Amino acid sequence: MTLIGGIRRFLAVALAASAVLAAAPPASAAPPASAAPPASAAPGPIEALGVPLQDVLLIGGVVAPGPGGATVLWGVSSGTPAHLNAVDPATGAEVARYDLPGAGGAWAVDAAPDGSVYVGSYGDGRLYRWTEQGGIRDLGRPLASENFIWTVAADPASRIYGGTSPGGRLFGYDPVNGVRDYGKLSPAHAYVRSVAVAGGKIYAGTEAPAAVFEVDAETGASTRLPTPPGLDPAGKWAYDVNVAGGYLYVRYSDAFPGPAHVWDIAAGAWVDELEAAHGLDVSPPDEEGRVYLVKAGELVRYDPRSRTVTPTGMPFTGRVANTRGIGWAELDLPDYPGKSVVGLLWRGMMFRYNPQTGARSFVQTAVRGEPIDVTALSEGPDGRMYAGGFLNGGFAALNAKTGEREEFHTFSQSEDMTTHDGKLYVGAYPQARVYSYDPKLPWNSAEYSPSPEPGPADNPARLFDFAADKQIRPRAMVSAGRYLAVGTMPDLGHLGGVLALWDPREGSLRTAQRHVVKDQSIVSLAYRDGVVYGGTSIYSGQSATPPTQTEARLFAWSVKENRLLWEITPVAGKPAVPALTFDDRGRLWGIAGGEVFAVDVHARKVVSRVTLSPSASASGRLVFDKRDRTLYGAHAGSSLFSLDPRTRRHAVLREGPVHHLAVHRSGDVYFAEGPQLYRYDPQSR
Repeated sequence: MTLIGGIRRFLAVALAASAVLAAAPPASAAPPASAAPPASAAPGPIEALGVPLQDVLLIGGVVAPGPGGATVLWGVSSGTPAHLNAVDPATGAEVARYDLPGAGGAWAVDAAPDGSVYVGSYGDGRLYRWTEQGGIRDLGRPLASENFIWTVAADPASRIYGGTSPGGRLFGYDPVNGVRDYGKLSPAHAYVRSVAVAGGKIYAGTEAPAAVFEVDAETGASTRLPTPPGLDPAGKWAYDVNVAGGYLYVRYSDAFPGPAHVWDIAAGAWVDELEAAHGLDVSPPDEEGRVYLVKAGELVRYDPRSRTVTPTGMPFTGRVANTRGIGWAELDLPDYPGKSVVGLLWRGMMFRYNPQTGARSFVQTAVRGEPIDVTALSEGPDGRMYAGGFLNGGFAALNAKTGEREEFHTFSQSEDMTTHDGKLYVGAYPQARVYSYDPKLPWNSAEYSPSPEPGPADNPARLFDFAADKQIRPRAMVSAGRYLAVGTMPDLGHLGGVLALWDPREGSLRTAQRHVVKDQSIVSLAYRDGVVYGGTSIYSGQSATPPTQTEARLFAWSVKENRLLWEITPVAGKPAVPALTFDDRGRLWGIAGGEVFAVDVHARKVVSRVTLSPSASASGRLVFDKRDRTLYGAHAGSSLFSLDPRTRRHAVLREGPVHHLAVHRSGDVYFAEGPQLYRYDPQSR
């Protein structure tokens, strides 16, 4: 079920809600913030539980000579720091592993003819160069304004070219002349997502609306290639751009399959379309000019001259079947004579295929898993604590008594988790997907980590998503009586999240309403007595989208009447209300920047405030512990604190980058600092 259908179905409701809102009385002035001093009582013990999530994530890669000159699979594994790995394509063994100081990971990896390997990082936008003589050298940020290098490509003279965000810039680099800034390719684009080089020209692809530019490497003059016939660039990225044998292959999609269009460089024309291409790369051509790529879940051979596709019979299954570097290597193995097609996959698997014999295999490499930052925490219906992670994701279950991890599974990036009606619900990035997990049944994720036993049902089961409606993050979930309430954040270039009510009994969405608050995402939810309360953010789910609103709102939505009851601004000037929770007296508490506030939901006004700092951060968490009747929170990603809702006295329990926390029925508070999980026992104070 898509949001478009929901908008049509609930258009009249939305108009009625607007009328009710317009007629609602304004909230009265809020009281001044509390000046109560921080409590001086010593906090209870904090126990380190270790790293619950650890897995392999390879994003960028290339097949090229490695140490000693032998062909290896180069790939960057995300971590703190990230690592550049060299893998033997014959055995999967680790040939070499190099730290990338300051890098968290990389999409951008390419090899130059002089034997160098270049890596462009995300997060800090740094460029690295590997040489056999000097190892890894950090070349710094090529462009001071850019914090993300999406792609790098080398020309025959070993000059490297890269594309960036958030400025949508193109740069060049060589060891003699340093960095050249080609500038912003288009005022309408914030990303140069893909780059390839051929014949003195740089080909650069952008985010939606997709465009491909041809840039003269010497003069810097650029022209925009025509859009392929019949292609609507709206909502599509020029996600991959590859040059092979005089042809340019441009995949207009995202991380998932989409059409790859073929541009004849000499003719200056689009000549073919390959549907359901996976990316991220096509192989260098064989002796007859044919390339290999993954298409519709299978490795295929494509001949651009005859425009024919030949299947190999080698299947690529799972949610993400993109190659992370694909090329040719001599393996010296039985059934693999001459050169074979080899490459890496995102979870550390490698593949190989021999065109002469048809031999094919997948091999788990020795690339080491890295700790994963925790992005979601919740108690499950079985009393265990569950954790989900960032980017390479993962799913862990912990024994709440011992703190030990009992299960780990490869899974998606998690945005939120909550328990409802005997199941654990997980909100996953991207596409704003929602899953239900039953801990009584065997784990089986066909998308990420299928069960070794044949025939089990999907568990977690994918229930719905809002990809068609440009939503990307299901940032907030709460049990709302009969329903599961979900709040989302939209994708790049879009504003306005979704409030959804899922009915597990019917297996359908009862409500899917966008723009409950105009141009604002829904990032926190709470529920009481038939009303869902939501906190908003002025931001999209992608930071490059500029907001149109100036401050976050708090709203109330009637589940029975399926309409907006009211909305207020709880804290002036703050961009987000990232957390909401009720105390035992029925007061709704929230956090916005450095301010904690309480709302009388019947009077529709803020009745109490506690200022922790002047921060305007969009980060924060807040939970209520029923055992000791205390609020616990994460303040602006800088500390863990407690707050007595009756006296408003508060204490900093731990300084550090705390972003996520949850309370267990035992009264223990679990919180994460990056990949590290901790447990705080309030009863030991």
